[in-house]
Amino acid sequence: MPFKNVYLTGIVRDKLGRKMSKSLGNSPDPITLMEKYGADGVRMGMLLAAPAGTDIPFDESLCEQGRNFNNKIWNAFRLVQGWEVDNKAPQPQSSKISIEWFESHLNKTLIELDDLFDKYRLNEALMLVYKLFWDDFSAWYLEMIKPAYQSPIDGSTYKATLGFFDSLLRLLHPFMPFITEELWQALTPRKKGESLMISTLPTPKAVNESIIANFEITKEIIAGIRTIRAQKNIPNKEALSLQVVGYHSDEFDTILVKLCNLGLVQSCEEKRCNTASFLVNTTEYAVPIGDLIDVEEERKKLQMELEYQQGFLTSVAKKLDNESFVNNAPAKVVEMERKKMADAEAKIRSLEESLASL
Repeated sequence: MPFKNVYLTGIVRDKLGRKMSKSLGNSPDPITLMEKYGADGVRMGMLLAAPAGTDIPFDESLCEQGRNFNNKIWNAFRLVQGWEVDNKAPQPQSSKISIEWFESHLNKTLIELDDLFDKYRLNEALMLVYKLFWDDFSAWYLEMIKPAYQSPIDGSTYKATLGFFDSLLRLLHPFMPFITEELWQALTPRKKGESLMISTLPTPKAVNESIIANFEITKEIIAGIRTIRAQKNIPNKEALSLQVVGYHSDEFDTILVKLCNLGLVQSCEEKRCNTASFLVNTTEYAVPIGDLIDVEEERKKLQMELEYQQGFLTSVAKKLDNESFVNNAPAKVVEMERKKMADAEAKIRSLEESLASL
């Protein structure tokens, strides 16, 4: 028996769903596409548009997305290669926890990737690795371990980062063979005849689900602090403090301090006056803003938001007071409405407290 599985590729179609043909003139020249977007960009564009078992709705904008991703990989490589390394420098706690988080996230992705390959879901596998590199590695990990301006990075963190880069290039190689081979050869000195093409994929190890879950919460806290800065027009160079009312894991506090320019993260029984606050799950986070804002303008904004939330709460309460809706709607829908009600009530309490503090 020559094989056990057969993979049937779909027909490539244009945006209108027509089969590509010379007579219709709707078939792009692949050489022209490669000259414009690069061979890896075109490969990625085709793969993103090719879910298993269906036709391929080709869109040139996906090739552009592929080219942009190539640029992202190249720029991340240039950033890492450009860092000065001090092998005697101690490893910061923020870098240590960042490495532990990304290692677990990488291992979790490897397990998911194996499953997708087993099911021949190639476009989903590519999207999974794409998000891992673009979002988790570039947008988060590199920012968390990046040394201060004109300062060196410690040797331990740099070694771990090169190891992660090596693993990511291996994962991307089946989809984007040219740029990954080029960068893999330049990442560290290679022996004659060594090639990424004949190297093994990384093997998944143990996954720490707790550290992954805690970092998802940390992302929400960072987003909340950045939103306050944007809404109150507080410059990033202005150091802030963060008050925590409720349960909070301090596992990623060094990351909060680094990425949000915080001078202090402090647990409190209740938030103090003149603060801007937000909720993450059931924990309230407050940033003292003191003389950093226009109090009257802030009062108007909070009042408008309070009125909106009160109106929203009224509409949800009417739904839940309707016996016909509660009895006939699916349990999940009713539960979702109750959650909306609880969230609105929590936001209203927070807004009322903020107004009172002003």
